Amino acid sequence: MEKSYKEYLKDITTFVFDVDGVFTDGSLLITTDGEMLRKMSVKDGYALKVALNKGYNVCIITGGTNEGVRNRLKGLGVTDIYMGAHHKIDALEEYMDIYHIDAENILYMGDDIPDIPPMKVVALATCPQNAVAEVKNISNYISHINGGHGCVRDVIEQVLKVKGDWMSHFSAAND
Repeated sequence: MEKSYKEYLKDITTFVFDVDGVFTDGSLLITTDGEMLRKMSVKDGYALKVALNKGYNVCIITGGTNEGVRNRLKGLGVTDIYMGAHHKIDALEEYMDIYHIDAENILYMGDDIPDIPPMKVVALATCPQNAVAEVKNISNYISHINGGHGCVRDVIEQVLKVKGDWMSHFSAAND
């Protein structure tokens, strides 16, 4: 019998996320100047900041190259951002080598075909509710939330709750 995804949560120290379709709903608003605008959930941003403040590793691997996306993620405290990554497995392996992170400690969330190779090597492959069928088929966990609407927070919150790190920053401040 295959393990429940919940059995992997306690071992996660590292979150790796795609951007379009995960942090965003996959839509693009294109201005008359050709600029491509995306919308991200502040709830995802909050959870990302909590994870970083608690010492978790966070890496972004995206095929996109939008500097606005980079600025938003850097503003949240993310320092490991691989943009223009068309072979995401290469970026993941480089990240793992640099920080000496084992695959058994990584949660990866992706939503489309380019995410499949890295999802196959990590301990916990996850995706938003509206991911493509091929990604859903290999995911250990499919969030009940669509991309761009809090699916990042969903997986971060689950890991942090299992480890006693969710909301602990408030209880410590109130002691």
